[in-house]
Amino acid sequence: METTLGKRIAMLRRQKELKQDDLAQMLDVSPQAVSKWENDQTCPDISLLPKLAQILGVTVDELLSGKTAAMEPAVRILPPEERKDIKEMLLRIVVDSADGDKVRVNLPLALVQVALDTGLGMPQLSGNDVLKSIDLNQIMELVRQGAIGNLVEVESADGDVVRIFVE
Repeated sequence: METTLGKRIAMLRRQKELKQDDLAQMLDVSPQAVSKWENDQTCPDISLLPKLAQILGVTVDELLSGKTAAMEPAVRILPPEERKDIKEMLLRIVVDSADGDKVRVNLPLALVQVALDTGLGMPQLSGNDVLKSIDLNQIMELVRQGAIGNLVEVESADGDVVRIFVE
């Protein structure tokens, strides 16, 4: 049974231990508006969705569809005929620190390959303790074998979350 947008908002709000008044204040809307959303009488304005999703700790897609990233396969192996050239692919690194810092690095895979081939360091990776343990040569080998998607996900003891994916 699929839940409605209103039920998802209510569930996520409760998980964050927020009252309707708290959420309303954070979004600069009335508590009655939040109540109407949660009772499926109305929907939030589209311009509020990014901030609402951020407050509730989900993506806009997850908020609207109810499907989490965990429901999708983390990694897919593409057959040779479906693989892109490395020059057309991106390595995405997402770091969400326990302190609330968010770092997003998008690197063309061709640039990563050149850096590895020439022995250059990747300053984007050397600045974070969790990222220092990531072996880019292994990631590149996975990509050459056709792997795409969420290749690495690490949560440190400090609560920092690092995801590395290729698309």
